[in-house]
Amino acid sequence: MIDQRFWDALDAVPVESDAEALYDVRSAEGRLRRENLSRYLDRLAPTADTLLVAEAPGWRGMTNTGIPFTSMRELGPGYLVPPEPTAPWEASSRVVHAALAGRSGPLPVAWAIFPHHPFVAPDRLTNRTPRPAEVRSGAPVALALLEALGGVDRVRVVAVGRKAQGALALAGIDAVAVRHPAQGGARQFTEQVQALLR
Repeated sequence: MIDQRFWDALDAVPVESDAEALYDVRSAEGRLRRENLSRYLDRLAPTADTLLVAEAPGWRGMTNTGIPFTSMRELGPGYLVPPEPTAPWEASSRVVHAALAGRSGPLPVAWAIFPHHPFVAPDRLTNRTPRPAEVRSGAPVALALLEALGGVDRVRVVAVGRKAQGALALAGIDAVAVRHPAQGGARQFTEQVQALLR
């Protein structure tokens, strides 16, 4: 089980006016996403030996479900369904789930170095790159998650994309990078992840 330090670190990340706090317990949507994230971590954390770290949540996936790289299409049984999702699917989520399908070993835990959804104001149905200060503010959450999973001696850290790798480096975490699945990177991402997880 993920300890309270992770949740405290998550709640401490500041939210700018052009970012959405996904796990804010003051809203029904935030509580739903937080419950789904808790169920996801309870399911995967005990056996996970890999932490996949992306850059930030996308408006089509994690902003709906609360689970990294999981859109409505990949949301399996045992999770809460948001009443009004903003999109039915996300390309990156589809690629990640397809790359991990049929895996016989433990599934990796996925996370975003900046856990809030950064958008191009005023349109929440957009994505923007998190600012360096936002990445720095999210790094303690990734570190708390890594520690909860057993630390760098037990868990390998894989950055999904160079931006995530750079963000992890700023936090003092050495991570191998794989190609991000977006914008034509699906095949390379799949090959690299499957090779790493053999």
